[in-house]
Amino acid sequence: MYAVIKTGGKQYKVAKDDKIVVEKIAGEAGATIKLDEVLLVGDEKGQTVGAPLVKDASVTATVLEQTRDKKIIVFKKKRRKNYRRKNGHRQDITVLQITDILTSGKKKAAPKKAKEAAPKEAAAEKPAEAAETTGKTEE
Repeated sequence: MYAVIKTGGKQYKVAKDDKIVVEKIAGEAGATIKLDEVLLVGDEKGQTVGAPLVKDASVTATVLEQTRDKKIIVFKKKRRKNYRRKNGHRQDITVLQITDILTSGKKKAAPKKAKEAAPKEAAAEKPAEAAETTGKTEE
């Protein structure tokens, strides 16, 4: 399963256990964060595209580290004017590891083997009750 999320003004295609580098998000290393801006969720069966977001979908991630990106050089020059300015810049970044992609907005529950049998029994009782009510109206 994969998802396309939006954070920091950019979009990222992520899957479980992916490591991504995004613009700084508040949180210390080891913290779990929830990314709610999910634009698309897909798997081998098909895709769900949001308009603009997929309803009740979210991606949970763990913050691996808060760091700074490589330095970039900003150099301005106007020729023949003796104008030159040199600056450097390092962007604050957050390294995330995707832990889970949720489509319903809730944490995945344990298998429901016992609960699946109960609705089948209830469904079997409903037609019998319906027959009893129709039998009473005919009398």
